[in-house]
Amino acid sequence: MPAFLITAVLAFAVSCIATRALLALLRRGAVLDHPNARSSHDIPTPRGGGIAVIASIVVAALAGSVVDGQTSDSLATVMGLAIGLSILSFVDDLRSLSAGIRIAAHALAVAGGLWALGGTGAFAAYLPQPMDLALTALAWLWFVNLYNFMDGIDGIVGSETALIGTGIAGLALLGLIPGTLLGPAAAITGAGLGFLVWNWHRAKVFLGDSGSVPLGYLVGYLLIATAAPGGGALAAALILPLVFVVDATVTLLRRLARGERPTEAHREHAYQRAVQGGWSHARVCVAIIAVNIVLIALAWLLAPAHPRIALVLGLCVAALCYRFLMRIGAGARTPA
Repeated sequence: MPAFLITAVLAFAVSCIATRALLALLRRGAVLDHPNARSSHDIPTPRGGGIAVIASIVVAALAGSVVDGQTSDSLATVMGLAIGLSILSFVDDLRSLSAGIRIAAHALAVAGGLWALGGTGAFAAYLPQPMDLALTALAWLWFVNLYNFMDGIDGIVGSETALIGTGIAGLALLGLIPGTLLGPAAAITGAGLGFLVWNWHRAKVFLGDSGSVPLGYLVGYLLIATAAPGGGALAAALILPLVFVVDATVTLLRRLARGERPTEAHREHAYQRAVQGGWSHARVCVAIIAVNIVLIALAWLLAPAHPRIALVLGLCVAALCYRFLMRIGAGARTPA
């Protein structure tokens, strides 16, 4: 069996087993997410399962790199920073840290990640280093937070993580990006699928900030490393996460235009509106999975030869997905 498949299977098994074990501890400690006016669930549910997911990614990715003979100080550094974010975010799950502390921690992790990448960002092929690093840092910081924002219904982040991981792994297998990204991509794919065993609707456990924040960080790292060569690789890296990027970014801009605070909790993302409009969590996730499969196809088949066309088509597909989900929720009342 190829090393990357062993990595994916190991990540799946560890994620599934560790999440089940952690679920019992979270229940015993009453670490629960209680429903409120802005929730998309209706019963108290354990949160903090992301600790198991991050642990499984770290174990599988680092073990896989050793077996494959491709150990990397960069990967080890980023994994260590992700663990730190997971621990801090679990504290936030328990006692709600201030936005300032959270953003400062995210910014420090992003700075450390860029250092681990050797001072090369996503746009290194086109921009001077200072501009490349500044733009990459802003994009990475936003991606970490939007990943957290999009963790609002059962199954959505686990499936998105698995699909982006699959997309990156495919690019590596096609020889379009460095092969060193194959193992970590396989690890996040397996870990995302393992968590879905317990998080698919109706979820028995939630990621919590301890999972969504470091997952956004790790997926962001892989996307930046994917984009660095430029050309079709950059287009593919921009295409793969477009469902999340479009939903979170458009929602934020709409709220800012109405003068609302961006840090205030809400249920106005398109995927949340679709649930309010009557679709089940699972049905919304299946629709998003279908759109992601189209985006993966664009990243694999069109982006290498026609990056601009692929990116435009990807944006159109993600925008149509956003509009479609919003139409489903058009009759739902936005919570006060």
